[in-house]
Amino acid sequence: MVWGWTRHGDGKHLAPGEVVRPDERLSWPRMVGFGAQHVIAMFGATFVFPLVMGLDPNVAVMMSGVATILFLLIVKGRVPSYLGTSASFVGGVLAIRAVAGGDTAGADAVVTGAILVVGFVLALIGVAIHFLGVQIIHRVFPPVVTGAVVMLIGFGLAYVVADVYWPQDHWVALLTMLITFVVIVAFKGFIGRIGVLVGLVSGFVLSWVLDRLAGPVTSVLPGANLRDAAGNACAPEGPYCLATAFPHDRVSFDSVAKADWFGLPSFHGPDFRFSAVLLVLPAVIALVAENVGHVKAVGEMTGTDVDPYVGRAVAADGVATVVASAVGGSPTTTYAENIGVMAATKVYSTAAYYIAAVIAILFGLCPKFGQLVAATPGGVLGGVTVILYGMIGLLGAKIWIENRVDFADPVNMVPTGAGIILAIGPVSHFVGGDLTLEGIALGTIVVLGGYHLLRAIAGRPLRPATPAGNEAG
Repeated sequence: MVWGWTRHGDGKHLAPGEVVRPDERLSWPRMVGFGAQHVIAMFGATFVFPLVMGLDPNVAVMMSGVATILFLLIVKGRVPSYLGTSASFVGGVLAIRAVAGGDTAGADAVVTGAILVVGFVLALIGVAIHFLGVQIIHRVFPPVVTGAVVMLIGFGLAYVVADVYWPQDHWVALLTMLITFVVIVAFKGFIGRIGVLVGLVSGFVLSWVLDRLAGPVTSVLPGANLRDAAGNACAPEGPYCLATAFPHDRVSFDSVAKADWFGLPSFHGPDFRFSAVLLVLPAVIALVAENVGHVKAVGEMTGTDVDPYVGRAVAADGVATVVASAVGGSPTTTYAENIGVMAATKVYSTAAYYIAAVIAILFGLCPKFGQLVAATPGGVLGGVTVILYGMIGLLGAKIWIENRVDFADPVNMVPTGAGIILAIGPVSHFVGGDLTLEGIALGTIVVLGGYHLLRAIAGRPLRPATPAGNEAG
């Protein structure tokens, strides 16, 4: 079922215990409301992560709508999902920018070129899963590996908070973090589920108020006030030309005032570099794990067997990432935030997702909105990203707990511990030529390669996960 939803009951009410299935809908005014909820739920992370990666958040929001429609078409409407910006690429993207010129148009093209290749690889993996069966994933990426990769992706981004965002405004970062804490825990239901977005907006308003009451803040802004060792102005930013502290407003609306209300966002084409692809390729593992987990969660909530659509879901995410990055957009992934909205509302209708996608596309056609998003202060991003990265990391631990991974076994413990430390460092390893493996990329290779190497040495053949999904390794 792709189009044509049957009305559920009278289209207005849900009896206790009832759900609106993917091929059903309520009245269209109500579906518009549910679609708007999905936009709000995905919105925080979908525009925060492009900002973190130095990509245009307006393009990301717009292409998230296009990606969601592609996804729903490819899975034939059987797996309700919204595709927002993936966090799995952040570490690799920052590593690419470190060697490709920082926050420049040329580096943007190299970043999106690398992401596009990863999307193509993900699409091929999805096709393989579709024809070979989902058990192939459990054999190559058992829970101990997937949990470790998800954990090192989250914790491997700690240096971004510590070195980039938090120092821009320590107190705003701390207060934004605390506000987000309180909203997530104190408010139940929908408000609690968009706690990150509420915290971000609150931090933005707080920054504007502080500019009026306390004056400018003195801190380092990436790419601004560049100085050499003698204190002279210089460019571009590099080892001998560094951003230095200077007084500045936390919030500036200059670019917002200059932007048009309507127009296309700033698209750009990709530039393909093999060394850059290697830095983000490990994200494939996390994307496969996210997609498989999303499909399983939807199956449990709707009480249907959606395992036959796992391959389609993975392939659809890959295709969506290729399309988005081809025009300068961000990588995509299925969003847990929107699963939370479905769980809270009991409305699993794909009609709500089509509506959300259309709303996102319309947002992308408003450049003024994009510049408003880009004006988000660094301190606010510090308070939000410290939570987002921590939550991502702990999802890895959740995978271990749910699958009862045995860390008394050195085959599990040794490569996992080593890989996580390499990512958190982040540790750099020079391979040769222009190729250096660093942080998340290096940690992922050590975890995956080390696990299977030690497994072979220990004489343990690969086997599918048990029906309960609790293979300890």
